[in-house]
Amino acid sequence: MKTFSYLSPPDVDAALRQITAEPGAKFLGGGTNLVDLMREGIEAPATLIDITRLPLNGIEELPDGGLRIGALVRNSTLAAHPDVRARYPLLSQAILLGATGQIRNMATVGGNLLQRTRCLYFYDEASACNKREPGAGCSAREGFNRGNAVLGTSDDCVATHPSDMAVALAAIDAVVEVRSSRGSRRIALTDFHRLPGTTPHRESELEADELITAIELPPLPVAARSHYRKVRDRASYAFALVSVAAALDIGTDGRITDVRLALGGVATKPWRARAAEQSLLGAQATEQSFATAAAAELAAAIPLSGNAFKIDLARRTVVAVLRKLTTERSGS
Repeated sequence: MKTFSYLSPPDVDAALRQITAEPGAKFLGGGTNLVDLMREGIEAPATLIDITRLPLNGIEELPDGGLRIGALVRNSTLAAHPDVRARYPLLSQAILLGATGQIRNMATVGGNLLQRTRCLYFYDEASACNKREPGAGCSAREGFNRGNAVLGTSDDCVATHPSDMAVALAAIDAVVEVRSSRGSRRIALTDFHRLPGTTPHRESELEADELITAIELPPLPVAARSHYRKVRDRASYAFALVSVAAALDIGTDGRITDVRLALGGVATKPWRARAAEQSLLGAQATEQSFATAAAAELAAAIPLSGNAFKIDLARRTVVAVLRKLTTERSGS
């Protein structure tokens, strides 16, 4: 690990002044990803700006009935919050499936959104990786790519986005609030992460001098009838091969009146399944309609040599989650 300077600002304005004045600086929250990357020599910030003491760790009710979650709220705190568990159960479930208890106790909401890929070649400095070194190439395309993406890929990158929490947030129309010395702005979670294209090293719309201050959840009645399922190689501390975040509402005639669907483990960013949602809305809540919707979403998938199985696994997982929500509703 290279030497670095350390700053601990007293407030948000001071933090923003410091990030503007210090080229190569990075904000330090929970550190569960950044510190690992520094140890591996992949990240080498000249300065760490410790933001853990900033007043960004509250969860508050919004006037419209939504929730505002401070960027420094710990993942474990968010997962256990009674309003989150009751009104957005898929979010609580996703966080609890995301890591070990120790990591959840340290990791922050803002940091979770910014965690970098777990592609094997990103961590291997002897291999080519356009995320780590723009223009170097992508060893994963012809290498061991079982865990890599089949949606949203490009010739330059097939890395899978690692977050579980972000998949749930994408499904429920969350909004990211960011600040810089220039002011504040709001970014839809579905727009926050970038597709790799020819610039895979740029992973989000966050500028270098911006700080995530909060995530807002809209009032969304359908989210109370939601579920998150994660399929992985082992039951503990493993990244998703496929995950599905879904919320479903069905009318008295058996037709779907509202649906939210996002996929993880299969794409280069948290993947809002718009094609599947369009297929489902107004359709009868049947196994056939679920399968048709999943197929519509996965029609654009481009498998690699080692991960074609993800397409069928994703299709079956979407069907299983929607079936579960339908069964729970009919049994209530």
